[in-house]
Amino acid sequence: MLNISKLIIDGGIFSAIASLYLFMVLYINPRLFLQDYPEDIQRAVPQKSREERRLSILLGTPFLLLLFAGPFISTLTLKHQSGGELSFIVASIHAFGIVFIFNLVDWLILDWLIFCSITPGFLVIPGTEGMAGYKDYAFHFRAFRVGTVLSIVAGCIIGALVTIL
Repeated sequence: MLNISKLIIDGGIFSAIASLYLFMVLYINPRLFLQDYPEDIQRAVPQKSREERRLSILLGTPFLLLLFAGPFISTLTLKHQSGGELSFIVASIHAFGIVFIFNLVDWLILDWLIFCSITPGFLVIPGTEGMAGYKDYAFHFRAFRVGTVLSIVAGCIIGALVTIL
């Protein structure tokens, strides 16, 4: 059975942890996520150095693992709380919901509020100050749409894994 309160609580906790990790990496060096910046900003700066590419992989891999592990663990604990019985549909909807909550937080809070509206200095790549990409709300909405599709795919994969475990 779908547990909406667990979905919202776990989704909120997951989103907070993922957001903090993301901002930690961006604070270290915003160029590590250069591929996620609007195109005008990417074109205005040199490509990542070998060290930046290495660090992107080193710090990006745990982030990707977190994006999978959070919804997986939440869905697995939902199965446990349901007495070990959880349908593929319920597991998939729950996992999708966890990922989608982060997608919403990423779009509305991280991208639109913080990146586009506030634009703290640590997010601005040197040499790109004042560029239009920092206020490109449409770019982030397009990324949200892609994130929604990825949320569905992740929900189905995680739902299948939890169902067969």
